Amino acid sequence: MSQSPDTKVANEVKYLVFDVESVADGNIIASSKYAGSGHAGKGLSPEESVLRFRQELLADTGRDFIPYTYHIPVAVVVAKLRADLSLIDIVSLDHPMHRPAVIAKHFWVGWEMYDHPTLVSFNGRSFDIPLLELSAFRYGISVPAWFNMLDRTYEQKRNRYNLTSHLDLHEILTNFGSSWFRGGLNLAAQLVARPGKMDVQGDMVQDLYAQGKVAEINEYCRCDVLDTYFVFLRLSVLMGKIDLERERQLVDQAKQMLEANAANHPAYRLYLDAWQDWHNPWAEA
Repeated sequence: MSQSPDTKVANEVKYLVFDVESVADGNIIASSKYAGSGHAGKGLSPEESVLRFRQELLADTGRDFIPYTYHIPVAVVVAKLRADLSLIDIVSLDHPMHRPAVIAKHFWVGWEMYDHPTLVSFNGRSFDIPLLELSAFRYGISVPAWFNMLDRTYEQKRNRYNLTSHLDLHEILTNFGSSWFRGGLNLAAQLVARPGKMDVQGDMVQDLYAQGKVAEINEYCRCDVLDTYFVFLRLSVLMGKIDLERERQLVDQAKQMLEANAANHPAYRLYLDAWQDWHNPWAEA
């Protein structure tokens, strides 16, 4: 996404629908949490550190998911949209190498090159964006337009209520955290007849990465971006930006794109195999 885009395409991009998959960095966990605490005072290995941290979290909280502050991105998939919400392209950043530092740089530099389009995520404010911000800090990536913290509050890109900067669909569904949307993206997608979670779950990513299955992680990430896109379309109906007929047209166009590219992306084939057409309850009313 950070390579110089075609001028016409760059001018067309108004939204970036994205999703991040990440893994815990065993090296930083070993050095910051368990240095000198292993056998004979030598400290734990990166793999041992991740395992021990997960075990401690499981005992304390019942969940073994390591906080994002110890994570690195291993997959960022971005869907580029026009102002009319039609799909231009879906890309996996730094494909096929998927290097964390390069992924982070491509994300932020790409956002700059496309002239700061609206970022669209599902619960990205509490995980994806903080992780990518911390990655920029860690890898020395300058993003002054995003960290415009001296501007007026409502013009700051990181302001929670600046929806032209970042539209978190989870925030819309929960009225900015006033309620709990139990079921997450999986439920939101299935409410509009999209597949939702399939073969891979988010809590499987760490183990898949340890098995060297980075390509599979990136394919899984494509499915989450598709779910996010279709939820975005229905919320756009809810907000009166498009009507149901326009949503149907956009869904049909996206499905055609998946069919045309299914041979190159196993995730698209799985997504299409689980596809259901949404039944409009008002059509026969």
